[in-house]
Amino acid sequence: MDYERRRDTVIVRLSGELDHCSAQSIRRELDGLISDQGIKRLILDLKEMSFMDSSGIGVILGRYRVMAQRGGVVAVTNMNAHVERIFILSGMNQIIKII
Repeated sequence: MDYERRRDTVIVRLSGELDHCSAQSIRRELDGLISDQGIKRLILDLKEMSFMDSSGIGVILGRYRVMAQRGGVVAVTNMNAHVERIFILSGMNQIIKII
């Protein structure tokens, strides 16, 4: 995982798998990045993500809740077909913006 901050936006590039084995550490890292109340947009770039399961959905939804409470947004970009399918089947595409 790497990231860059642009004013009130953090762009996080996730790679590999976001599953039950990696979810806890990624959750902690993301929470650290968005702990700054000045962050209003979290963009998750999933170009290098090969797999995501329900634990990954939980990580993203949890960060969505945190950001929504402060009036912020979460968006995802560059999903592969597998991850996009998970998004659609879970209904996340209705609450998380895909850019």
